[in-house]
Amino acid sequence: MKELLDLVGPRLRQIREQRGLTLTVAAEQAGISKSTLSRLENGQRRPSLELLFPLAQVYRVPLDDLVGAPEVGDPRIRIKPRRVNGRTVLPLTRPGGVQAWKIVIPAAQSAPNPRAHGGFEWLYVLSGRMRLVLGDRDLVLGAGEAAEFDTRVPHWFGSTGEEPAEVLSIFGRPGERMLLRADEEHRDPHAG
Repeated sequence: MKELLDLVGPRLRQIREQRGLTLTVAAEQAGISKSTLSRLENGQRRPSLELLFPLAQVYRVPLDDLVGAPEVGDPRIRIKPRRVNGRTVLPLTRPGGVQAWKIVIPAAQSAPNPRAHGGFEWLYVLSGRMRLVLGDRDLVLGAGEAAEFDTRVPHWFGSTGEEPAEVLSIFGRPGERMLLRADEEHRDPHAG
C-alpha cells in the first residue's frame, strides 16, 4: 500500500505538467494551497480524498488515474488503432518477439510496391479479398485463406481494388517462425 501511495506524488506532477498548469494555477483551481500541492507532489504530504478529488476534477481525469488503482475484473484489452501508410493497424501483441496485428486495408490500396526484409510472415484474410505479390507471383486470397512466406522475398499485400480487406498478420523476425501442425495427432476434432 505504501508503495502505491509513494507513486501518487510523481503522478500528480506528471498530469499537472501534461495539462500545462503551474503549481499556483492548479492549486487555485482545486481550492488548496500551493504549498500543500507542492508537498503532495514531493511525497511530503500523504494524499487524501479531500485533496485528490478536487485535483481529479481540475485535471479532468478519473480519481483512479491519480492513485494508479489497478483495473480489476475487466479482462478486455484496450487496443489503440493507429494509421500506418493509409491502413488501420491494431497491435495484438506487445513489442518484441513475434508480432501480431489486425490490418484494415482500404480498397484504394491496390498498387503494389514490393519490398524485402528479414523475417517470416503469416497472413490470414478475415474479410474481403487481399492481393499478395510475392516475388513473381500475384495471388488473390479470400476470407478464410492464409499465406506464409519468408520476407526476404520481395513482397506486398493490399486490396484487390474492389473492397477493403481485413487481415491478421503475424510477423517473426529472423529465427522466429510460426509452427503449424497438420498431423492427425494435433488435428482439430471439430474440423470436417
